[in-house]
Amino acid sequence: MRIIDIIEKKREKQELTQQEIEYFITEYTKGNVKDYQASALVMAIFLNGMTDQETTHLTLAMANSGEILDLSTLKEIIVDKHSTGGVGDKVSLILLPLVSSLRYTSSQNVRKRARIYRRNSR
Repeated sequence: MRIIDIIEKKREKQELTQQEIEYFITEYTKGNVKDYQASALVMAIFLNGMTDQETTHLTLAMANSGEILDLSTLKEIIVDKHSTGGVGDKVSLILLPLVSSLRYTSSQNVRKRARIYRRNSR
């Protein structure tokens, strides 16, 4: 499989297979796909869109490309609101207290507690 073929396929508005998407993510995370090649594929995706199936495959490939935390031993339900870290993120400011008021634990609170614990246990 070659990245150039995947880029061309998406450029031609064809649907990518699960194997092609997983190949792209795996090889990119290994450093075998150059940034300009990834940019070309992302531009083709932006211009031509993705099917629901492609989006699912991409999401799962990205989620499985790194370390996965096993939270199954935790007794409480933990929810997360991910932020890209933008300056204008006003949702977290409102959402975190709302979620806490429903007695759910936010992963943001878990991270804060972990940092405090590590700091205090030194």
